[in-house]
Amino acid sequence: MSFLKEKDRQAVIKEFSKITKDLKVLLFTTDKNCILCKETQSLLEEVTSLHPRIKIESYNESDQEKTAKFKIDKYPALVVTDMDESILGIRFFGIPAGYEFVSLLSALVEVGTGKVELKKETIDIVNSINKPVHIQIFVTPSCPYCPGAVRTGHQMALLNPNITADMVEAQEFAALSNRYHVMGVPRIVINENSYFEGSLAEQVYVERVLKALNGQSGNLSIDLK
Repeated sequence: MSFLKEKDRQAVIKEFSKITKDLKVLLFTTDKNCILCKETQSLLEEVTSLHPRIKIESYNESDQEKTAKFKIDKYPALVVTDMDESILGIRFFGIPAGYEFVSLLSALVEVGTGKVELKKETIDIVNSINKPVHIQIFVTPSCPYCPGAVRTGHQMALLNPNITADMVEAQEFAALSNRYHVMGVPRIVINENSYFEGSLAEQVYVERVLKALNGQSGNLSIDLK
């Protein structure tokens, strides 16, 4: 079964023409009640076949060394990284389908080029972060605003190893969504105790991450006009 129509395949190939570095995608699956693990693997195999510099490696929940290194705690999971696995923080939990397919393509191209499309001021702020940051971006495949929020988080993680950014498919991980009271998407949770919603300009997004790091917990979605 093919996930991509021919015109979509050609569009992906064109986008992948920007890639100049070898990279790989790590796929983590489990044998325990993972409804979309096989579909995620099929999608990933089809996408990675469209460029010779993208490799795929598959792991099971039982591969403890890899799951520990990348802190995988739910399945299916994807990690986009370089060949040395020095990039740890670009993660997807759940199938990157619908609008989130764009997030996957963006992550592949950004790791494959080593370039991000953020303003210099934003880059400088992101590079200055010296504390661990865990950003969870809750999404649904039908949300057109979610890929922008995911991409900003992933670009931050590419720039700074202190940052981990997760796409989390809200419907696949309902218990986690309930834990963080996800009523609308995108909902961005920072270090467990702060959150905001909506697709924001990069400067505002980064400023709200900084506010969370500075101890301002709770809803940050009404600040920084």
